[in-house]
Amino acid sequence: MPGKLGKTAEQRVAILRNQASELLWYGKITTTAARAKQLQPYVEKIITKAVKVYDDNVETEVVKTDKKGKEVKVKSVKDSPKKLAARRALMAKLRDLQEVKGFNEKKSEYRARTKDVQHPLMEKLFNEIAPKYAQRAEELGQGGGYTRIYLLGARRGDGAEEAIIELV
Repeated sequence: MPGKLGKTAEQRVAILRNQASELLWYGKITTTAARAKQLQPYVEKIITKAVKVYDDNVETEVVKTDKKGKEVKVKSVKDSPKKLAARRALMAKLRDLQEVKGFNEKKSEYRARTKDVQHPLMEKLFNEIAPKYAQRAEELGQGGGYTRIYLLGARRGDGAEEAIIELV
């Protein structure tokens, strides 16, 4: 049964979610060739969906009262309904990874750096990855082709074909 990875549907989906999240977070992972080939179209569709809506924001003016009781108009930028729907659909397909505290970073510095970010992987996907590939698509005049697979050969121990899958 090619394409099934010898797992139940639930296990396969869990593997894809985890590996897709790791690939988007780190940019490159090592896995078996069969899993890399299953993962490639899954990740490509996620990136394509993010590229289509990453810049779809809505600006609104909100009236707030400051500390002195004065009413102040503040511009607020939010996701459009289309982008919000895409963000939620992608959150269902990915596991949300948390930002890692740096080696010499103090706890207070880590908190200050991460206080505004609720879903770090989604922020990275919409703020870094999607704009990069949208620009690439504009330059090349084509979409897709966001990942690349390198075959490494047989793994010691069980002889499984290993591969590196990375974002281009």
